Amino acid sequence: MRIVVLSQNPNLYSTRRLIEAGEKKGHEMIIIDHTKCNLVIEKKNPTIVYKGKEIKDIDGVIPRIGASVTFFGTAVVRQFEMMKVFSATESQALVRSRDKLRSLQILSRAGLGLPKTVFTNYSKDVGQVVDGVGGAPLVIKLLEGTQGLGVVLADNKNSAESILEAFNGLQARVIAQEFIKEAGGADIRVFIVDGVVVGAMKRQGKEGEFRSNLHRGGSANVIELTDEEENAALKAAKAMGLGIAGVDLLQSSRGPLILEVNSSPGLEGIETATGKNIANYIIKYVERNA
Repeated sequence: MRIVVLSQNPNLYSTRRLIEAGEKKGHEMIIIDHTKCNLVIEKKNPTIVYKGKEIKDIDGVIPRIGASVTFFGTAVVRQFEMMKVFSATESQALVRSRDKLRSLQILSRAGLGLPKTVFTNYSKDVGQVVDGVGGAPLVIKLLEGTQGLGVVLADNKNSAESILEAFNGLQARVIAQEFIKEAGGADIRVFIVDGVVVGAMKRQGKEGEFRSNLHRGGSANVIELTDEEENAALKAAKAMGLGIAGVDLLQSSRGPLILEVNSSPGLEGIETATGKNIANYIIKYVERNA
């Protein structure tokens, strides 16, 4: 098969691993920088032009779309779908997953456990926002943040109100979220491919750091999920319509709480922690569907 990996950087670990896994199985693997594609739209003949050439005869596409280029990246995925090419991540699911607020609303509707969250239209009554999530400490997150950037822990009500006022002044969209103390600065990343858990790791933030992201210096170890945790993660990926998903959840006294569902989860951390060939699961998923 001819499989396209949409990636801006061919040297990224995840991109390299997908190319290796596909070539090992005899597929022709093509890396395309989605930001440099031209989309030609005409009656019943959607095409994609890359580096002056029309892209043809593609069997499957694996999107690795960075958060900063979601709008155009999604348009490229949608164009492939219009060309009847199977996408490992559907364009609509990609859009949903990148909108933190919309994601939480979808997960809430699906009956999943979530940290209590408040979102307002730049409310002047920031004290009410703080009280709405149960008071301090609380977590304040930029709606556009990734890899732990734009996430702040406010220890007391005064600092929380100051942070919210500052973000409001900058007209930056944020959500206020309940702080789950018993999680102890750790979360669980569950990697799902085609409705099956293919790997799970527990990520622990470094000393004095409440964010557990590996990009922030956290560490990761393989973990055996409880049935409740596995079911919650699978239900979250299904609710978001994602064939490939990295579901982040917290262990709390009231059961697993979903933090977010990632549509382009990185492979390095999960493959290192679990020792599993996760890239191969993704290639098999494309083979089954393309």
